[in-house]
Amino acid sequence: MVRNPLTPEERERGERLGRLLREARGDRSMAAVAAGAGISAETLRKIETGRAPTPAFFTVAALAGVLGLSLDEVVGRCEPAVRVA
Repeated sequence: MVRNPLTPEERERGERLGRLLREARGDRSMAAVAAGAGISAETLRKIETGRAPTPAFFTVAALAGVLGLSLDEVVGRCEPAVRVA
């Protein structure tokens, strides 16, 4: 299966998600948060650094749960601001 390249907006959204997760993780270890979400620390590292900008929904939901974030908050903080023309 060939995957289409990500748009600049998708990359930006992935970077915002990574920042949000890093902020929410605080001083908790990456390994502990990843284990709680059922993913590898390397996967979390890739998401936090934007190298995996489009993680699966259930991965994001699991991370949000471990970090005490609502999915509404994740969406609200990761979507681009509405631009007025």
